[in-house]
Amino acid sequence: MRPLDPRHGAFTLIELMLVVAIIGVLAAVAIPDFLRFQMRAKASECKSNLKAIAVAEESFRADHDTYVVATTLPTSVPSGRKARWPITDCSDPAWSSHGFCQIGWAPEGETYYQYEVVAAPSPAAGPGVLDVFTADAASDIDGDGATSSFGYVKGVNPTGSFAVAGSLGCPATGTFDHATMGTGVFETVGPCDAFSGLTVF
Repeated sequence: MRPLDPRHGAFTLIELMLVVAIIGVLAAVAIPDFLRFQMRAKASECKSNLKAIAVAEESFRADHDTYVVATTLPTSVPSGRKARWPITDCSDPAWSSHGFCQIGWAPEGETYYQYEVVAAPSPAAGPGVLDVFTADAASDIDGDGATSSFGYVKGVNPTGSFAVAGSLGCPATGTFDHATMGTGVFETVGPCDAFSGLTVF
């Protein structure tokens, strides 16, 4: 009878090292791509929410001839994890007069971003009329300590001859366009500066 060879069917050390090296290379390529995909997915939340806020503001103005100011919520900048939306019931007297309750907007569940709306009168506005607004959102979604801001800037006309800056980072000159490397984009959700929307990965 043939004696049992303990090495029969086993891997050599070189084969194991090759497998480990291949796994390492695949991980080095795949992990950053996965993290970038994760950041894009988180950022898509604020883009859809800012569009919804802009639509809600326009609907409110159609009925009341003015835009509404909405102070920043949540009050602290979320960092990598979702934050609880503090308004649970707009019929609660503590929240009923808040701008987001007035325009009828709230995020679906918890949020990666904080949101606000700044509204102001242009020189041509009538008494008590806020006819320009900027809705912006801020977060530190990649946890690098730097806040990333997106916004929607509505001026008195599409070229933004008069607009107002947001308090979370969006200038009155419009959102940032990476193609032209400058601000000046109005009535479109976009990054507030050259670094927003980019990640460390």
